[in-house]
Amino acid sequence: MREHVRMAAVAVDTKPGDTIGNLDRIRQWAARSRDAGADLVLYPELSLTGFIPNHPTGDHDAWLRKALAGARSLAEPVSGSAVDGLIEIAQQNNLLLSAGMLEDAGNMLHNTQVIVGPDGLLGHWRKMHVPMFEMPFYNGGDQPSVIDTPLGRLGVNICFDALIPESTRLLAVQNAEIVLFPFAADPPPVTPQGWQEWAAPALRNRCQENGVFGLACNYVGRVDFAGVEQAFPGGGLAVGPRGEVLAEWPVTTGQPGMLIVDFDPEMLQSARAEPEYLYRFRRPELYGPLAKTFP
Repeated sequence: MREHVRMAAVAVDTKPGDTIGNLDRIRQWAARSRDAGADLVLYPELSLTGFIPNHPTGDHDAWLRKALAGARSLAEPVSGSAVDGLIEIAQQNNLLLSAGMLEDAGNMLHNTQVIVGPDGLLGHWRKMHVPMFEMPFYNGGDQPSVIDTPLGRLGVNICFDALIPESTRLLAVQNAEIVLFPFAADPPPVTPQGWQEWAAPALRNRCQENGVFGLACNYVGRVDFAGVEQAFPGGGLAVGPRGEVLAEWPVTTGQPGMLIVDFDPEMLQSARAEPEYLYRFRRPELYGPLAKTFP
């Protein structure tokens, strides 16, 4: 991990079906993050192509057909123009950028988070654990990878994945140092503080269990698609490798905003040298039954 790493988490009010406008919003915040000295900017889950709301109150069958057709029309491959636009923004600002997209994988759709830099696409991750309301749209992804970057070894858990302990452990066994946690969640009360109270216990546990830094950012704003609306409060959190909170969301109004935090590799080394460093006490030879299905 590099000696000094400055991270930005940016909640930006992107819209489904407006990828060009979304790139403009992402570009504006990338410039602000650059001016704040950031090395990497995390944008929320599905921030590049926009979140599709999924709580219809009317005819569910009619909504589902319309929403699925719309999702197909706005989905893009990872090699498409949306990611190309993100790479261009990374080049203009000399930053690493991570944003989420509805990925067209041919015969399936995925909820995917990418990391790009000035030299192009560095990696992509597909949401592994898909919650009930999202199941009509996205298929679950494969095991996540960890990538080497100039900042350190990075991996991603997308929203609901962070609530499942094995998700982050899959990154830890590949020696991840920093984990990005993009969210699109609206737990009650729908405020940044409400989101933090809901998400923080899991995020702090994932970081402490595995001795990693964590940076989280939640979707913000109102989205409207296929006749259904949904509102997100924003929010963000930075967590250290002991599970300690390093920075909290500075915006209380549910508006777009930015969190800046510095990650110090000495903190990582110190946490992993503690007698209670939990990852050291793993006993993989005992865990075979966890992968079995019992009647």
